[in-house]
Amino acid sequence: MEALQLIGGEWVAGLYPFAVTDKYSGETVAEPAAADEAQTAAAVAVAKATFEAAAIPCHQRYRILMTAAEVLEGRRAEVVDLMVAESGFCLADCSNDFDRCIQTLQTSAEEAKRLTGEMVPMEGAPGHDGELAFTLRVPLGVVAAITPFNSPLNTVAHKIAPALAAGNSVVLKPASTTPLTALRLCEVLQEAGLPAGWLNLVYGGGGDVGRWLLANQDVRYFAFTGSTEVGRAIQRAAGLRRSQLELGNISATIVCADADLDRAVAKCAAIAFRKAGQVCTSLQRLFVHKDVIEDLAAKLVAAAEAMTVVDPRDPATVVGPMIDVREAERAETWVQEAVEEGARVLTGARRDGALFWPTVLSDVTPEMRVMAEEIFAPVVSLVPFTDVEAAIDAVNATPYGLAAGIFTRDIDTALMAARRVEVGAFNINQASSNRADLMPYGGCKDSGYGREGPRFAIRDMTEERLVTITPSR
Repeated sequence: MEALQLIGGEWVAGLYPFAVTDKYSGETVAEPAAADEAQTAAAVAVAKATFEAAAIPCHQRYRILMTAAEVLEGRRAEVVDLMVAESGFCLADCSNDFDRCIQTLQTSAEEAKRLTGEMVPMEGAPGHDGELAFTLRVPLGVVAAITPFNSPLNTVAHKIAPALAAGNSVVLKPASTTPLTALRLCEVLQEAGLPAGWLNLVYGGGGDVGRWLLANQDVRYFAFTGSTEVGRAIQRAAGLRRSQLELGNISATIVCADADLDRAVAKCAAIAFRKAGQVCTSLQRLFVHKDVIEDLAAKLVAAAEAMTVVDPRDPATVVGPMIDVREAERAETWVQEAVEEGARVLTGARRDGALFWPTVLSDVTPEMRVMAEEIFAPVVSLVPFTDVEAAIDAVNATPYGLAAGIFTRDIDTALMAARRVEVGAFNINQASSNRADLMPYGGCKDSGYGREGPRFAIRDMTEERLVTITPSR
């Protein structure tokens, strides 16, 4: 398929070809070409000029985004099939990503009509009798959206839809491994009536196109999802410009002795192994009370072994390939290292090319890489505990803080944990991942800052401007 860049409403070819492959078959799906520095600068320049030329009224932003949701729904089969090919995620995961993207577009549209400031009670301060004041929320300008491979549709929507709803123009750089779904979303927004120049698409790696975007002072905001290492580089280069950074994590969940084990296992298995474990909130560390750990381990192993690992286009498949063979080999190496250091494989630890079977480990220690670093693979480690506060300390004992969960019937324990766990989102009677697209989503510590979720992202992507009115007499 043809995969061109979008600059100023025109579809143009890049200069440095690269292959996008089917992650299961290895066949080439498309050969886009990455932008050079001049094309990257042109995309930013046209985005800036478009933003400065004329605003899109809020009611039109609403209409465009709502229409985009309708247009996208009409292309469901095509887009889901493309997502399966370029990401390797199974049909169920890609269908879920698609459904959530529809919600993200619709919620962003609704928030575009709610964009408002607030009154400020100036007369509450001495010397300001008779004065009125209110705030306006005004767009920032050019937003650079830099998106990852593991949610090639909905995460892209979470960057660009709130930016457009807020009145900003956008330059989008999707992951080079999964750029084609992002291309389809740009086509959909064009078809929905988005005027030329408001959304621009360039391909390329973070080391070149990403670096050029960071160096361009006409970009006023960076919306990024990816590694903590790259997030730090963006923060340094952005300076006083704003950014939203959703970075790495080592997600954990606590299962107490009074938990509903069947519910806990179902949720934990789904969160640990979906998308082959390649999600920032994928469950990696599972702390289980010693009184129930053997029962839970048996149930979790059974759930893992019941998962079909094969062609992601097969409706029965639960776990498809990882994003490439190198990542699967890395996960395999980490598990082997853990075994050499004393860990025990309860199931899994099997690899075939980019396929890596759901893996459950026990007898792990905090120093093992499977516990101390983000594995980003379908691997979960079981850790027994006797004291829930000690388990909470262990959850907190990483540099990261994106999300965590607890299973318990004791509300006092649950609320104590909610206050003590250092994360952006804490889920009671859910595992580490429980996301609705309208909620605030983001982390703390080395997991980044800022929040996705249309209402919250729009607020961050606008400036609060104070207006005062003093009587002339």
